[in-house]
Amino acid sequence: MPVISMFYGLIVAMYYLDTSQHHFPHIHVRYNEHEADSDP
Repeated sequence: MPVISMFYGLIVAMYYLDTSQHHFPHIHVRYNEHEADSDP
């Protein structure tokens, strides 16, 4: 997972080989123990 950006403690990363759960490339944002994704 390549990291796209890191700022103010947020880590923005792109998942593109995670075909077990998602069928399209998507973005995850992490902050400490929290995570959000851009599931279409």
